[in-house]
Amino acid sequence: MTYPDLLILRHGETEWNREGRMQGEMDSPLTDTGRAQAEAQGRLLAGLDLDGWALWSSPQGRARATAEIALPGRDVSTDPRLSEITMGAWTGVRRAEIALQRPQLFDHHGDLTWYDEAPGGEGLEALYVRTGAFLATLRGPAVLVTHGITSRMLRCHALGLEPGAFADLPGGQGVVYAVSGGIQTCLSEGA
Repeated sequence: MTYPDLLILRHGETEWNREGRMQGEMDSPLTDTGRAQAEAQGRLLAGLDLDGWALWSSPQGRARATAEIALPGRDVSTDPRLSEITMGAWTGVRRAEIALQRPQLFDHHGDLTWYDEAPGGEGLEALYVRTGAFLATLRGPAVLVTHGITSRMLRCHALGLEPGAFADLPGGQGVVYAVSGGIQTCLSEGA
């Protein structure tokens, strides 16, 4: 499937990100660093011609706060399909604690498939279906303010990759990825 041009932003750093906690459907506020990352995204976006672009955000607080900073004074719509993968019983738990309880999930450095193991969590396949359904509704170029794992799944679709490739894609807080014609470019480094 062919998708319109996309600018995909990951929200800025939150308190729970800093603490290594799984956020999923829960929220914590942006840190000073997170607000600075969103301001940097805003400076980058201000230099682009976004006339005719749809502006979308996850409804979760950290994404909406990032959108308000990065796209000041703009009308940004929200869609729950841009929300982060739910983490079930692991919501609020530090990743290090999960690794102590289930070290085998972290044996392969960089392998993020442990997101499928969250008790009562959404799972990667459901996230892939959800993000694909959102992208199928787009009729033109769009700016999407979202989350780490959700951003990777959105980019899997737009790059023509299988969902398992999500772990191979770069992440980073406060980043902006441009995806056009099946090619991804990181416009900012983030953290």
